[in-house]
Amino acid sequence: MSVPANLPDLDEHYGSYCRAMRMLVREGKSLKNVQRTVCWQQLARLHDCRPARYQEPDALYLKLCREGGAAGGAAPKR
Repeated sequence: MSVPANLPDLDEHYGSYCRAMRMLVREGKSLKNVQRTVCWQQLARLHDCRPARYQEPDALYLKLCREGGAAGGAAPKR
């Protein structure tokens, strides 16, 4: 996947970035490792441009970790 250059493209791919982060969390990736990914960078750009619409990537990561933990997934690594 190429990296979208503008906000409408970022907005269009929001679901893909969330799915990518969900996969990383399921794999047990640490926050530090996830912060180095394209999905993190794009989610951060979306939040910076539209904070009322998109939550911070940190909050999404923690939410997904809690959901994964409740479903028997691996605990997040710090």
